[in-house]
Amino acid sequence: MSKIPISVCIIAKNEEKHIEECLKRLKPYGFEIVVTDTGSTDRTKEIAAQYADKVLDFAWVNDFSAARNFCVANATYTWILILDCDEYVNSINVKELQGLMRKYPRYVGTIRLKNLTIVNDRKVIASDDVVRFYDRRYYRFVQPVHEQITYMEEEKKGDEMIDFLLPMEVVHHGYALSREEMVKKNERNLALLYHAIESEPDNPYMYFQTAQSERVLRNNDKAIAMYEKMLELNHNVEYAYVEIGIRMLAALYLQTGRKEDALKLMEQYAPVCSSAKFNYTHAVVLRESGNTLKALVLFIKTSILPDADTLGDDLLECYKYIINIYMEMGNGDMAWAFREKFEECASERKRILDSQEQE
Repeated sequence: MSKIPISVCIIAKNEEKHIEECLKRLKPYGFEIVVTDTGSTDRTKEIAAQYADKVLDFAWVNDFSAARNFCVANATYTWILILDCDEYVNSINVKELQGLMRKYPRYVGTIRLKNLTIVNDRKVIASDDVVRFYDRRYYRFVQPVHEQITYMEEEKKGDEMIDFLLPMEVVHHGYALSREEMVKKNERNLALLYHAIESEPDNPYMYFQTAQSERVLRNNDKAIAMYEKMLELNHNVEYAYVEIGIRMLAALYLQTGRKEDALKLMEQYAPVCSSAKFNYTHAVVLRESGNTLKALVLFIKTSILPDADTLGDDLLECYKYIINIYMEMGNGDMAWAFREKFEECASERKRILDSQEQE
């Protein structure tokens, strides 16, 4: 039995490719591990049994939240850490984590997840803050696809939660797929998402997730329409997905030649959006719109924001933009200064990639 009152809850189906590495990296921390299998036909359950404290079966009902909540209900402890089989833990500061549990008993914990993706046959790192740690007495999962953690009380469903950043590094491999695999995954999700929209036609989050999948499938017009519908229903940027949707919409406007619309959108929300990701996207839009000096100022601001590390490989791109603009201005000294920052960032990127080399 675990010495630390945390249960790691994982749902799995045909994950023999990833699950052993996931569980092997978790085992040394002394958490309870609960794996719920939703119908594997490969060696997933056999491998899980070598590492997990509990391996359970759940009959798949086209509802990820139902599977998550079942897994959580069968955990021993009330504090729950949610992981997927394709997420590998690099490090956890257990002592600091226990201190945060005592200090914030009713808050949720956020992982700054590092996502590996494949773009033009090259590994790319992106980063997302995702809520993955909570006390099950106060929170639960909702939504059949792209499930979310929310309050237990129905009247507070979907309300913004107070969170703290978890002292752990986790790398997600689920997006490191071939183009064919990515298309298949998003086509599967879209079938569930359009069904969810039929059931909840006024749910902005479903339009957001539908837009995300249509964007991956390069159905730009459909994605734009879905992002715009999301904003029509909810433009409150206190909801994290709304800000993401704004950034994605601006990027699609650029891709489809609508620079003025992209700039208008970013200028509209700039007073209320302060994240590094928003500022980076705003700077790119300014650069593409010919506002080079404003873009330079915003790129520099972005690079020194407290959450600049959430940019992933876009922080490298940010430094590239700064270097190139200074070179265009004939200021080699400033370009060189930021070249050193670029090299530091590239070194950190290499460390993360090297940490994923399996033993």
